[in-house]
Amino acid sequence: MSQSPPPVRHDVDLLIVGGGINGAGIARDAAGRGLSVALVEQDDLASHTSSASTKLIHGGLRYLEYGEFRLVREALIERERLWRMAPHIIWPLRFVLPQTNAPRPAWLVRLGLFIYDHLGGRKALPATRTVSLDRDPLGAGLKPGKAKAFVYSDCWVEDSRLVVLNARDAADRGAAVMTHTRLVEARRQGQGWIATIADAAGTRTISARGIVNAAGPWVADVIGRASEAARDKGAPRDKGAARDGGVRLVKGSHIVVPRLYEGDHAFLLQNPDRRVVFAIPYQGRFTLVGTTDLPWEGAPGRATIDEGEIAYLCETATRYFTRPTTPADIVWTYSGIRPLYDDQAANASAVTRDYVLDLDGGEDRAPLLSIFGGKITTYRKLAEHALRQLAPFFPQAGPAWTAGAVLPGGDMPDADFDAWLAGLAGRHPGLPETLLRRLARAYGTASEALLGTARTVDDLGRHFGADLYAREIDYLVEREWASSAEDILFRRSKLGLHVPAGAAAAVDAYLAGRPAATGRPALSIVS
Repeated sequence: MSQSPPPVRHDVDLLIVGGGINGAGIARDAAGRGLSVALVEQDDLASHTSSASTKLIHGGLRYLEYGEFRLVREALIERERLWRMAPHIIWPLRFVLPQTNAPRPAWLVRLGLFIYDHLGGRKALPATRTVSLDRDPLGAGLKPGKAKAFVYSDCWVEDSRLVVLNARDAADRGAAVMTHTRLVEARRQGQGWIATIADAAGTRTISARGIVNAAGPWVADVIGRASEAARDKGAPRDKGAARDGGVRLVKGSHIVVPRLYEGDHAFLLQNPDRRVVFAIPYQGRFTLVGTTDLPWEGAPGRATIDEGEIAYLCETATRYFTRPTTPADIVWTYSGIRPLYDDQAANASAVTRDYVLDLDGGEDRAPLLSIFGGKITTYRKLAEHALRQLAPFFPQAGPAWTAGAVLPGGDMPDADFDAWLAGLAGRHPGLPETLLRRLARAYGTASEALLGTARTVDDLGRHFGADLYAREIDYLVEREWASSAEDILFRRSKLGLHVPAGAAAAVDAYLAGRPAATGRPALSIVS
């Protein structure tokens, strides 16, 4: 009597390529369903698109103009859900939408805001209201003009921290997260994949039952590295079929300038070309202005702002605010390349922000799932959809679970950040309130583990300027994969605009002198 061959053993169920928000979110979801996961990221977590956003959890009011009702509804539903999951890094933000210089009639804007208020089941955020800017403090700092404005609500997010917290939760659930590790090539073998990956120590192979391509701007490049990934034209696709080369790269840039107005509210500014630009309070002392939308024709990589974008954003701010904005005022800029699904829209601003999941695989072909497009607000739903697409290949996977699960540090009673911060201050009376507030905003309840038994700042080790101490650096290396001053100052602590000159070099020197956090992550063997 013949026997069936023994099952092939693979290092992991899923190999995920890309450590942005989509890759980290899928890794977390999959690990929580009991799948073994390895995530590789060629640079640092959130080092490209996911840290170059406008840092909003929002439905995308302007997408209503393009008929993107499904996307807006999904994002609006996710908005309050994500706020509850991570109340330390996500919080409400009021937006003032002046009708000054407005290319759209007030009735049309109000209609859009009515839909925005009711499309996604808003519960905790306040509804839209109308104000007269000549009588309301919200108009302070604006040039005189038409006094009418609408005030609506969305949420702010510390975008790169959202990525890190998803990766941290994935790792706590068993995933191997490998930064500064790139995919060299992958080929199908039997019912799985054999992938070659490379880091500073050299190359090695890893076998996986399936691959998720969440490489963002490099999504087409990763498809090219998977030598057996010729498209099966009959394979099922989710939300449409992404053609070969179906990614459209769009650059978005932001500027940061000294604070243009008082208050903790943001502005949504309408331009004569019908594009909108945000002006948002940033790091207490600054205003963040963005974004642009420009086609990116070059190879994926680190983008930088150009003179035309600087002029556009400065002109927009100057059109609205009494204080002129010039290139000389800019204290920092950042740019990112958005890997959007190419829907053949005529201009970059109109390209859909919806996502497309492209599955190459079948009964005798191990899966390669490629992610096109998406926005940070919908990353959790995207991950659920990705696992739904992969379900036939992983019948052992558990059900969806992330909708009600808080992220690390978010387990505050009633999601009440202020009450939890008051308790933290009471437990550490010898530490400055400004330091405790920043740590609570960055790490939530994990601040207790970071602080340990510290009673005064002297217990936190070497001081690097602002309120950055060695204790926090050690925590970021050991728990959050930080390995450079840029990782720490601009993606983990957000202190890059506050530390004195020379702090980055001092942090890098300190990192070079301390022992490495870990070696290569161990990969569990599954059958």
